[in-house]
Amino acid sequence: MDGRLREAPPRWGYRRAYANLRGQGADVNHKKVQRLWRDEGLRVPVKRHRKRTVQSTVGAPTADTPNTVWAVDFQWDSDETGRTIKIATLIDEHTRECLASLVERRIPAAVLTRMLDQIVAVKGYPQAIRCDNGPEFVSQVLADWAEGHAGLVFIPPGTPWNNGSVESFNSRLHAESLNITSFWNLRHARVVIGIWREEYNTIRPHSTLSYLTPAAYAATSEEQQPDGSQRRWTQTRGQVGTHRQCHR
Repeated sequence: MDGRLREAPPRWGYRRAYANLRGQGADVNHKKVQRLWRDEGLRVPVKRHRKRTVQSTVGAPTADTPNTVWAVDFQWDSDETGRTIKIATLIDEHTRECLASLVERRIPAAVLTRMLDQIVAVKGYPQAIRCDNGPEFVSQVLADWAEGHAGLVFIPPGTPWNNGSVESFNSRLHAESLNITSFWNLRHARVVIGIWREEYNTIRPHSTLSYLTPAAYAATSEEQQPDGSQRRWTQTRGQVGTHRQCHR
C-alpha cells in the first residue's frame, strides 16, 4: 500500500488517496492512510498568504452630499466558455448612483485608476473613496493616484457590511442581471451590464431615496448645492488640514 500511496499526486491529499485505494479494493482505514501520508512526507504545506491591511488616509466621512464619498468594489462572473468576467462597480454613497461599471477580463490597479480618471473628469474628485483591502485597492498605484486629491477609507478585512452602499448595489446587480443572464462573451456582458446600469440609474425607483431614481435624486441634490463650495480634506499622513477648492 505504501508504494501505491507514493504514486498518488501529493496535491490529492490523504482523503482522495484513501478513496482511490478503496476503489482499488484495498481494505484500509482512512486514519491509517492519513498517518502514512504524513509519515511518508507526502503532505504539501499550504502556503498561507497573510492578509495585507493598510491604514486609511482619512477618517470615514459622512456621505451627506453628492460626490463626497464614492464606494468601489469588484464582482465576478463568467461567460459561456468559462472565462472570467470581472466587474468594477463605483457608487456615490449619497445619491446611490452607479457612476461606473467597468467590465473586463482583468482589472489591475492601473486600469482601475483610468476608470476613476474618466469619472473625475466629469464629477471632480470625491472627498474619499471607500473600499476593501483587495490588492488593487491597497496598491501603490491607487495611493499615488489619490494622494493630494482624495482620501482612501479601507474597511476592516472580512466586514463587507462596512461598505454597505456598494454591497447593496452588487446584490441588485446579481439578482437582476448576472444571475439570470448567460453571457456569450465579454462584449455581450458589457452590453447587458451597461443597459442594466442605465435602467438602475434612470428607471428603477430606489427605496432609500423616497422612490426616486438615483439620477433624479442626484439632479435634485445638485440643485441644492451652492456653486464653488469648499471641502476639507484631512490626511492622517503627511500634511494635515489640506484644503482644496471644488467647482461643480
